[in-house]
Amino acid sequence: MTEIRRYFRENDTIFLTHVTHERMPILITHFDLLWAPIERTQKDSSLKIVAWAVLPDHCHLLVRSEKDDVSMIMKKIKLSFSTSYRKAVGQLHGRVWQYRFWDHIIRDEEDMNRHIDYIHINPVKHGLASSPFEWQHSSIHNYLKDGYYDRDWGKVEIEGTFGE
Repeated sequence: MTEIRRYFRENDTIFLTHVTHERMPILITHFDLLWAPIERTQKDSSLKIVAWAVLPDHCHLLVRSEKDDVSMIMKKIKLSFSTSYRKAVGQLHGRVWQYRFWDHIIRDEEDMNRHIDYIHINPVKHGLASSPFEWQHSSIHNYLKDGYYDRDWGKVEIEGTFGE
């Protein structure tokens, strides 16, 4: 296996995607087990979550860290979730996450806005909701409250019979 080198610079904003092993749909049913270490890590480190969405088999996070290596932070979060998940389902061992993860360093404000929109529209893209505001496991509700989105943003309405 090749050694991936991740580029880390203090105060960079980074888009991350983490996927469960074999895309097991476990993250929503065990959302509390995932969110607890994320909240704990935000309190114990310089990690700040800018935007997020958790779907059944993957999650997207847009994060910033003043001084802590994001790869190491995410490793701890995923390890904590894996341990808690295995305990909750009575599994002694086995993979929970895919090896590696996708990351992208945000370059500018336009890039940031595109990634925030991508994160928030993701449940609609995957057919889990017809509006991003229907999906509870997302930071879009904070963005709506703060006035960054209108209530009808990202709503998909499908008309027609499509060959039936």
